[in-house]
Amino acid sequence: LRLARVDDAEMIRDIYNHEVSNGTNTFDLVPRTLDEQRRWVVRHQGAHPAVVAVRDAGDGEAYPVVVGFGVLSPYRDRPAYATTVEDSVYVDRHHRGHGVGRAVLDELLALAAAQGFHTVIARISGHNEASVRLHERCGFALVGVEREVGRKHRQWLDVVELQRML
Repeated sequence: LRLARVDDAEMIRDIYNHEVSNGTNTFDLVPRTLDEQRRWVVRHQGAHPAVVAVRDAGDGEAYPVVVGFGVLSPYRDRPAYATTVEDSVYVDRHHRGHGVGRAVLDELLALAAAQGFHTVIARISGHNEASVRLHERCGFALVGVEREVGRKHRQWLDVVELQRML
């Protein structure tokens, strides 16, 4: 695990855009361009960092490969929310179920505490039971469910909201 760098943007984008195009783990509908992803990485340096989980390069690969990433984002833009952050965790579909998500989330929680944040919110697509369980195992508690607040791939989507105090 390490902080994300601009040269990770393409691999982060590949993981994210797969979810944009094929899944409902993000409510984005338009895949990110490489320039947009690079700007995203730059925005997530400092108090609201992005981290990547990497594995060593394999056969035919020149560089380590990003197998997952996570980010802390401002929860809301009004000043009174400044001590609350929202986390997001994404794992490459070929590396799920091997502890990558847990490692990324643990690192995000440590970074949030080190930055002095008070609480972390997770907003998870209602069908994503694996992510809900991951967050619960990391000490998050259910706050509530927002019913049918999103629509993607011709289906209504709930959002499960969980919270962890730091």
